Amino acid sequence: MNRSTLFLILMVQAVLFSQQKFSDLHSEIDAGNYKRANYIIDSLLVFTQLSELEKYDLSFQKELMDRIEKDFTRNEDYIFNQLKKYYPQLTIEMIESWESTKALEVKLINGEKRYFKNAVSNLFRIDKAAKKVKLNVDGVGQNTLAKFLSEHIPSLVKESELTKRELLKPTKFRINYTLTVKPDVVPDGEIIRCWLPFPRQDNIRQKNINLKEVNNANYLISGNEIAHSSIYLEKVAVVNKPTTFSYELEYLSYGTFIKLDDKKEYNISKNSEVFKSFTSEQLPHIHFSDRIKEISKTIIGTEKNSFKKVKMIIKWLTENIPWASAREYSTLNAISDYCLENMHGDCGIKSLLFITLCRYNGIPAKWQSGWMLHPGSVNLHDWAEVYFDEFGWITVDPDFGIQESNNDMVKYFYASGIDSYRYIVNDDYGKPLCPAKIYPRSETVDFQRGEVEWQGGNLYFDKWNYDMKVTYLSDDENEK
Repeated sequence: MNRSTLFLILMVQAVLFSQQKFSDLHSEIDAGNYKRANYIIDSLLVFTQLSELEKYDLSFQKELMDRIEKDFTRNEDYIFNQLKKYYPQLTIEMIESWESTKALEVKLINGEKRYFKNAVSNLFRIDKAAKKVKLNVDGVGQNTLAKFLSEHIPSLVKESELTKRELLKPTKFRINYTLTVKPDVVPDGEIIRCWLPFPRQDNIRQKNINLKEVNNANYLISGNEIAHSSIYLEKVAVVNKPTTFSYELEYLSYGTFIKLDDKKEYNISKNSEVFKSFTSEQLPHIHFSDRIKEISKTIIGTEKNSFKKVKMIIKWLTENIPWASAREYSTLNAISDYCLENMHGDCGIKSLLFITLCRYNGIPAKWQSGWMLHPGSVNLHDWAEVYFDEFGWITVDPDFGIQESNNDMVKYFYASGIDSYRYIVNDDYGKPLCPAKIYPRSETVDFQRGEVEWQGGNLYFDKWNYDMKVTYLSDDENEK
C-alpha cells in the first residue's frame, strides 16, 4: 500500500470519527447553518487540541460549505423570472411542488432558500410535464449527438459482425488541452503545481499516443498503476499575468462491441481477486444501502442471468433516471444513494448507481471516465465496465443507455460496447494522483478537468479555466 492510499484511508477514518466527535457541528452543517458551523470550526481550530487529521477534516468542512454555496447561487426571484416565460400564471405552490419532488433542487442556507445554479434547466429535464411545456414554447431542438450515434453505432455493429474483431472503427484525434490559472490568485514568484488529464496508456482502445508538445520542458506522466492518468507540470506565478499549462498530442481511439446472449450464462469466478474486489462496497459512493437493496428487488426481481441483469439495470436507468446537470461531486456524501433520493443525475452519478447495483447483484463492475469527443458534443464523461471470465472487462455506458432501434444489438449496444469517440483518463474513482496532492482536491471523485495547488492551498475551479480543442484527423491517417 503506497503512502497516498494510506493517507486517504486515514483521512476517511478521521472524517467518520469527527462526525461522531463533533456531532453538534455536523448537525449545524446538515441544517444549512453555515455561518454558525464556520464559527464552531474556527473556535475548535483555535481553542481545542486536535490531531492533524482532525484539523485537515475541519478545514475541509469549511471548504465544502463554500463549494456548496458556489453551486447554490440562485434565489427565488431568479427562479420566478426564468420560469415566467413558460408559466405566465406561475405560483409559489407550483414552485413548492417541484421542490417536493426534487425537480427543483433547493437548499436552506443560513435561513435563505438557495437554488442550484442549473435548477431551471434541470427542471425541464427532470419533470416530464415541464418538459412538454418547454417543447411547446421553444420547439424541438436538434439533437446532434443522437443523430451522430444513429449512424455510428450501426456501423460498429456491422463491422463487428463482418470482421469478428474486438477493436472497431479506429478514429484519430489531435488534442490540445489547456488549463489557465487566473492572474494574481497566486502571489508573484510562488510555484503552481498542476495536474492535467492524460490518456491512459494501458487500455487497448487507445493506441499510438504521441505527445507532440508540452509548454514546460519538465513534466511527469503518471504510470499505468495510477488510476487517474495525468501529466504533472510546475510553473512560477508572475504578477498580473495568467499562468498557462498545456499540451498537444495525437492518438488513435477504437470502438468495441461484444455480442453477448442474455439467454446464456457467462462465468464469474467467485474465488478470483476480480470478484472479491469489484463486487464489494467502495465507500462512500458504492454502498449497499437499504435504498439500493429495495430498488434492486424492483429492477432485478428473481432474475439469475448476469448479462440480463446488466441489461435490466441499464433499461431501468434509461426509463427512470433522466440526465440532469449535477452539483460538484465533492459536496455529495453518497452518490448512488443521492441518485435514488433525487431520481436524476449526470453521467457519473448514473454510472456509480449502475456499478453499485451490479456489485450488489454479484457482477464485478468498475468506474471508467474521461471525455466524450463526438463532433459537436465534446464534454466530460463517465461510464463503467463489467467483467465476465470469458471476455474480461467489457465497457458499458449506463448514461447513453438504450438506443432507439428495432435491431437489438444496436438497441443494447451500450450494454456491451462503446463508440470510437472516447478519451480514457481514469480506471477508478477517488484515488490518489501522482505525485500526490498536498491539499484536498477540487474534484474528490473524478479527474477530468485538472487539479491545481500552491503552497498556500488548493485552487478551486473558480480560480482557473480549462479548454480542450479536438481536431478530427483524416481517415487515411488511421491505422486499419
